Amino acid sequence: MKNYLIKNVHLVNEGSILQQDVLIEDQFIRQIGDITPLPTHHVIDGTGKYLLPGIIDGQVHFREPGLTHKGDLVTESRAAIAGGVTSFIDMPNTEPNVLNIESLQEKYALAQGRSWANYGFALGVNHSNLDQVIQTDTSNLLLITDDGLYFSGKGNILADRPDMMEKLFAGCRSLIAIHSEKEAIIEANETYYRQQYGEDIPIELHPVIRSEKACYEATKEAIAIAEKYQTRLHILHLSTAIETHLFRNDIPLTQKKITTEASVHHIWFCDQDYERLGAKIKWNPAIKTAQDKDGLLQALLDDRIDIITTDHAPHTIEEKKGTYFQAKSGAPLIQHSLNCMLEMHLMGKISLEKIAEKMCHNPAILYQIQQRGFIREGYYADLVLVDLDHEWQVSSENILYKCGWSPLEGTLFHNCVVKTFVNGQLSYDQGMFRATAAGLALQKHTTC
Repeated sequence: MKNYLIKNVHLVNEGSILQQDVLIEDQFIRQIGDITPLPTHHVIDGTGKYLLPGIIDGQVHFREPGLTHKGDLVTESRAAIAGGVTSFIDMPNTEPNVLNIESLQEKYALAQGRSWANYGFALGVNHSNLDQVIQTDTSNLLLITDDGLYFSGKGNILADRPDMMEKLFAGCRSLIAIHSEKEAIIEANETYYRQQYGEDIPIELHPVIRSEKACYEATKEAIAIAEKYQTRLHILHLSTAIETHLFRNDIPLTQKKITTEASVHHIWFCDQDYERLGAKIKWNPAIKTAQDKDGLLQALLDDRIDIITTDHAPHTIEEKKGTYFQAKSGAPLIQHSLNCMLEMHLMGKISLEKIAEKMCHNPAILYQIQQRGFIREGYYADLVLVDLDHEWQVSSENILYKCGWSPLEGTLFHNCVVKTFVNGQLSYDQGMFRATAAGLALQKHTTC
């Protein structure tokens, strides 16, 4: 393995930007400061560029096993590192659903030696395995979640089942992450608009059907139950401004029991984009109004929202077509999530330091991930070098997702990912990949 010395780069880390050098030896960051090159060092000139910790994406759907016509651990992790994402946590709605420790271990085995990024997997919980999960020692797991499991049947959204939440929150001390919408409200809205439009409901009504009320009522109730049992609860992909006022920013993340996230699409798109993009931006929860988009961004900036994720969920372009009910929810995003946030920085909407906090530092804190998420001596060398003065356009020729499309196609960015290091290996370098994948399983802090 080469030893790399990145010279004269702007380090974006822990609330500051400093011009320093970074020495990478083996898998780790060995030294930060003013470093004299040695003959054994492969020197990279970072002048004018910025170095961030590798992005940790806490919510993805990489589709393996069972749904690999959409994406798989190899293709989606390659797209991830091309976008500066060096670690991901994958949700349990593969086929079969990950509802026991054995299937969870099988997913880790599938990723070993194949994933280009570091990997973690969530254990699923629904009505069928609730008692089993409560009886299982889940303390060494990153999280348990119901996310995506509602696709396999009604009644699997915990936020719509206070009886299940009471039982789970009382009996489980692990971090619990939930998809927060009220199915009963959504179903009533579906029925109402079916009566007007039949199966061909306009896609513009998606945020009306999966409404602000469906989200707010679910999140408010889930938080109340979690507070009753002092549960560590994480609300996934927040989509409304009103929900942000349910979360605290008067204590540090390390002391929070109730946390939340914003996915990139909810702060990049708004309901005005349905006319242009149609079902390509059909996600659950739905992309909502411009006021919601602005409210989510403000909550990111003032720390009511703790992390940024993608909810990367590839479908084939054929699966995104058809009537309102036929077009599947979800879209690919992980290759371009950092580009979106850096573009927002260039627009003056968010600082580089805040991007590093929400995409790197805080995911590591929230999920208690060992030695990642920061540029620190002794930490794994998961790093991304970016150029904030490079214009390029998203096109079918440079999209790396297995599904081959992106809702961002045609978008002109003025920033780019130059190099991505994963565990000390230069895994992505200006459009080129190493011969082998370098991802490792994410490990939790043993003291937590």
